[in-house]
Amino acid sequence: MKSIASRQNPIVAHYRSAARGDAADVVLLDGVHLVVEALEAGIPLHDVAVASDATGRADVKEATRALVDRGVDFVTVSASVIDAISPVRSSSPIVALACRPSTDEARLYRSAAPLVIVAVDVQDPGNVGAIVRVAEAAGATGVVAAGASADPLGWKALRGSMGSALRLPLTAASDVGASIAGARRHGCRIVATVARGGRSVFDVDYTGPVAILIGGEGPGLPESIVGRADERVTIPMRPPVESLNAAVTAALIVYEAHRQRR
Repeated sequence: MKSIASRQNPIVAHYRSAARGDAADVVLLDGVHLVVEALEAGIPLHDVAVASDATGRADVKEATRALVDRGVDFVTVSASVIDAISPVRSSSPIVALACRPSTDEARLYRSAAPLVIVAVDVQDPGNVGAIVRVAEAAGATGVVAAGASADPLGWKALRGSMGSALRLPLTAASDVGASIAGARRHGCRIVATVARGGRSVFDVDYTGPVAILIGGEGPGLPESIVGRADERVTIPMRPPVESLNAAVTAALIVYEAHRQRR
């Protein structure tokens, strides 16, 4: 088994590049859970680093056993190296580089009745990850990270999704209008969330093909985008509360859709 002790090793630069999002075809998986989730999802791993001082931990042993069983090579690295390649403050015992999963838009709409969340300008990667996680949990068929939304396959969003982003069909699109047009091409009704003035989210039919537009933190959806929707919906809130976190908004609506589709 190869061991790396120096932060000058080229592997460190590779991991840091992936953490910044500079490597187009690579994602960084930080932590035991994500590495195991990637293995189970069949995502190819091409670099795996294990902290040498963590090899005795039960969860690390289980993960390295799974790597060996699938014929995936890994290296052990010193504490200084794992600190350099793990992007979190308290470094994780395992960090890996994996092939970026497919982001083909058509995968989101393969169901007879697609239920797609379109996150518009959701810039916080933790929120994007949470939206992806709740989308998978409630049976949505996919998530679009549109406009200025954070990359759903960036390391922070991946941690927020707890691995859901490795399984659920995703795509990213800088052009929100193109995302809406794509949903329409697949027969989806477009539902936009607004802070006030829409129908209650609990009074709308989500049983057919539908794409739900969720706005970013603070301003919500631009009126230019809301104007393209077939329906405006609002979450009932008692004053003085005026808005909810984007991930909470997505959760309430997608679970109402789940309830209706049972």
